Amino acid sequence: MYELKTKETDRSVIEFIEQIEQLKKRQDAYQLLDLFTEVTGYEAKMWGPSIIGFGSYHYKYASGHEGDAPLVGFSPRKAKISLYLTTNEEIRERLLKDFGKHTSGKSCVYINKVSDINIDILKEFITETVTLVQKTYPNQ
Repeated sequence: MYELKTKETDRSVIEFIEQIEQLKKRQDAYQLLDLFTEVTGYEAKMWGPSIIGFGSYHYKYASGHEGDAPLVGFSPRKAKISLYLTTNEEIRERLLKDFGKHTSGKSCVYINKVSDINIDILKEFITETVTLVQKTYPNQ
């Protein structure tokens, strides 16, 4: 049976951030920590070895695969900072249009640094993601 690698852990978020070698990336991680905490109202938790997540939900797919995941989160990786955000396609396109310098995948937005993006749009993106996930997976 498949076992999820990305589970909530007891590892300290602050200790994780303090281990980031690049000073600017470490500063960006603290800025994102404050911003995600402020917008979501959730305490940051480590998910797996490198994702800082906020809140959680339980999902179950038609295939029977199920698990838990953070509502939103980020990971200050070496190459880029991954922002774990998902919305419907229409909202996503609208938000990313004026988001700032980024690349994106299905449920990730990748940035080089926080100063490259519009913080107000990031706050809206976080709010939209939390709203959509809680509506899609109620009973949390």
